[in-house]
Amino acid sequence: MVSLGSVTNRLGSVFPFLLVLVDLQYEGAECGINGDVEKHLEMGKKLLAAGQLADALSQFHAAVDGDPDNYIAYYRRATVYLAMGKSKAAIPDLSKVVELKTDFTAARLQRGHLLLKQGKLDEAEDDFKKVLKSHPSEHEEKEAQSQLLKADEMQRLRSQARSAFDREDYQAAISFLDSILEVCVWDAELRELRAECFIKEGEPGKAISDLKSASKLKNDNTEAFYKISTIYYHLGDHELSLSEVRECLKLDQDHKRCFAHYKQVKKLNKLIESAEELIREGRYVDAASKYESVMKTEPNTPIYTIRSKERICHCFSKDEKPVEAIKACSEVLQLEPANVNALKDRAEAYLIEEMYDEAIQDYETAQEHNENDQQIREGLEKAQRLLKQSQKRDYYKILGVKRNAKKQEIIKAYRKLALQWHPDNFQNEEEKKKAEKKFIDIAAAKEVLSDPEMRKKFDEGEDPLDAESQQGGGGNSFHRSWNSWQGFNPFSSGGPFRFKFHFN
Repeated sequence: MVSLGSVTNRLGSVFPFLLVLVDLQYEGAECGINGDVEKHLEMGKKLLAAGQLADALSQFHAAVDGDPDNYIAYYRRATVYLAMGKSKAAIPDLSKVVELKTDFTAARLQRGHLLLKQGKLDEAEDDFKKVLKSHPSEHEEKEAQSQLLKADEMQRLRSQARSAFDREDYQAAISFLDSILEVCVWDAELRELRAECFIKEGEPGKAISDLKSASKLKNDNTEAFYKISTIYYHLGDHELSLSEVRECLKLDQDHKRCFAHYKQVKKLNKLIESAEELIREGRYVDAASKYESVMKTEPNTPIYTIRSKERICHCFSKDEKPVEAIKACSEVLQLEPANVNALKDRAEAYLIEEMYDEAIQDYETAQEHNENDQQIREGLEKAQRLLKQSQKRDYYKILGVKRNAKKQEIIKAYRKLALQWHPDNFQNEEEKKKAEKKFIDIAAAKEVLSDPEMRKKFDEGEDPLDAESQQGGGGNSFHRSWNSWQGFNPFSSGGPFRFKFHFN
């Protein structure tokens, strides 16, 4: 339950001169109160004291309906509206109070304060001046004078803001508007003006807050929704852009600019959603094609070209097409050197191309911009291991295959090299020894790369046949000599073929 004290504090913090009417004394005869109206007013007073604002409001509604000329009923209802944060609804009731009882200075003072917050400076000044002429209390007089000076200051600042805007000094205009809007917080036009200044200064993101406020402060503000939608669109947030332009069309379904913008955003949004679904399904070629369509659909807004290339870069990297990935990622990074996603994807592509130094550099740059990304940390560690590994025995290089080679390619390369370097092909003793070493390396490469578990270890930077690289110092060292391969047919696995050699 909300206490009366909290209601009073809430009102007092916004309207320091406001008198909560639970203690307002009045004469029934003076207000012409009939019995039913008096009951509603009394019940509303108790409910307001208990902090039950909605129920109190209902009682004051009934009192107004029962006696439309009762200024007390209007004033109390205005008080509840203010306590509920419905200031706009309070103004008509306060105006009715002033109409029914012209010397009710508290109501006029309250209305003047609300008008000042709305930026209706001439009307606010008129109320404050009339308070000063109506024999106010000492407190009311002091408050009216203070508010009148504030209204005069706002008039001066508003004039300066508009003058600065007209001469295209938008920074100065923003400075003046900042000061005004601390007082005239509900002035929709001034918020729209400041939003326009932010846009002119190339800071559209800052304009959104003011435009959202303006869309609530002014009824049927289609222009604000349209501007918010276009700002989101040019910032690359197509989903929020679509949401805001729909709000515009809810107010006016025939709004030409909103409808044209809606069709464009909806088409683009559909393409992007479709592309992302294809990526989730692992259909990277189709996804890249969709993003090509995105760039064609919106060629005039650079952010969509950059984001599309970023996703195309991702698709190529995931599809293990390193050359294409490096090209696409590099195009993104020329425009956005700190793009972490493009850096990670290009680094992965560099790993496939065995360009370890380049991969390490990309991971380190990405880490500078996002040091808590576990994927970056793991990628950097892997690249460093692979660089170290590449300085030793590289089974992929031994067989002459790419790191993403399929098992069939590995077996094919192995057969070809084993046939070429079989020691029985060489008669010269030195050449035979060289061939034996080469043949052993080829056999080792085939053993590691054709075994999924061993290949996985090797891809992670660990040589499963090298005792030194095994964690904990153990492992299967590969110390077979040529003699241990005698009688072994390297061409008997990986297919139905059998090869027989006849050497002279």
